Amino acid sequence: MIIEIICALFIILFVYAALTKLLDYEKFRIQIGQSPLLTAFAGWIAWIVPVTEFLISIMLVFVRLRLVGLYAAFSLMVMFTTYIVCILTLSLYIPCSCGGVLEKLGWKEHLIFNIVFIILAAVAVLISYKKVKPIAPVVVALS
Repeated sequence: MIIEIICALFIILFVYAALTKLLDYEKFRIQIGQSPLLTAFAGWIAWIVPVTEFLISIMLVFVRLRLVGLYAAFSLMVMFTTYIVCILTLSLYIPCSCGGVLEKLGWKEHLIFNIVFIILAAVAVLISYKKVKPIAPVVVALS
């Protein structure tokens, strides 16, 4: 049950975030372009991020892909959080490329929000991993 709740939270988060970015694509692309770390890649990132968020959401829907989706969600949240930390520590100008409700958060609140989701993903991965019994290696005896 815990895994399903965490997956649902990530699906809501990623689908909402991706739709917000794509519905106001031009604004998102411009904001990415204003980032001192991402300017050169703004065009690509403006498409890659929402597509990745949709793909991870799809993986989280299907039980067979769920563990991979949880690893991907964890990784994406770590990347977003690392980006926030870099921007906060290295940049004089701090653009926000989040959309919708998330845009209303301050940077510290956004950092806390991301850390909470990183912890949720880690918990779901650990629970999922314990449920899936690893296949014992087959020992071939040479006689």
